[in-house]
Amino acid sequence: MDKIRIGVIGGSGIYDMSQLTDVQEVRLETPFGAPSDAYIVGRIGGQPVAFLPRHGRGHRISPTQLNSRANIYGFKMLGVEYLISISACGSLQPAYKPGDIVVPDQVFDRTRLRPLSFFDDPTVGTDGLVVHVSVAEPFCAYLSELVAQSVEQTGHTVHRGGVFVTIEGPRFSTKAESRFFQQMGFAIVGMTAVPEVFLAREAGMSYATMAHVTDYDVWHETESPVTVEMVVRQLLANADVARNAVVNAVRALRDAPPTPYADALRDAIITNSAVIPPALRARLDLLIGKYFQ
Repeated sequence: MDKIRIGVIGGSGIYDMSQLTDVQEVRLETPFGAPSDAYIVGRIGGQPVAFLPRHGRGHRISPTQLNSRANIYGFKMLGVEYLISISACGSLQPAYKPGDIVVPDQVFDRTRLRPLSFFDDPTVGTDGLVVHVSVAEPFCAYLSELVAQSVEQTGHTVHRGGVFVTIEGPRFSTKAESRFFQQMGFAIVGMTAVPEVFLAREAGMSYATMAHVTDYDVWHETESPVTVEMVVRQLLANADVARNAVVNAVRALRDAPPTPYADALRDAIITNSAVIPPALRARLDLLIGKYFQ
């Protein structure tokens, strides 16, 4: 299999990439279990691309139950350096209207129940290795700008920057929560950016989000509160925009340099290499092996 430098993870309403040619399904098993579904591997304009439906085909997995570590690790196994996330979101500000697309530059974590790191979960035997990765700028600026330009090329409205607050879900926000987020100046709200954005950094990948605004959440006094029907209707309307923007982004990445985060863990591993259990080092060799050669 050719090395696949570009990955796409599709959120609600985006369960396939019809633009892929030479398609095959690749099922992977990772040290963290199975990903959400098979990776759909193919080509766009001759370039290898791997696509994964985040919630599984048919939308079977809730946000809290997503095995994000397996999903991101699987992309790493395929060789992915640039990972584009397609997500649904609610607007927290009047400027972001349903149907618009936001490419955020910051994330605020309001989750509570999810493993947030490859290196901090005794259930898979990660005791013995402590890693403190920098995520001051969680999204890749290079990839985010490229994604924004790719959306613009479709003629669709795109907003650059903004804080993407990630809630636990699977319920929607209360009005009190939504108003608090709105008053804090957050731009959009969703359920899946965390922990993906952090895991991608630990995996040495560039990560950017193409967030599709489906509603005004519940803070807006003159709009109806968000419903599943509202989300699905808007996502279906935006599906072609998302797919066409991905095609534009893949073409723009043809001659992309190596991801700037390839060595994100170089100064993040604090544990003395002499005391890291050999079995653990072997299990996570894909992520840390090059730092101990």
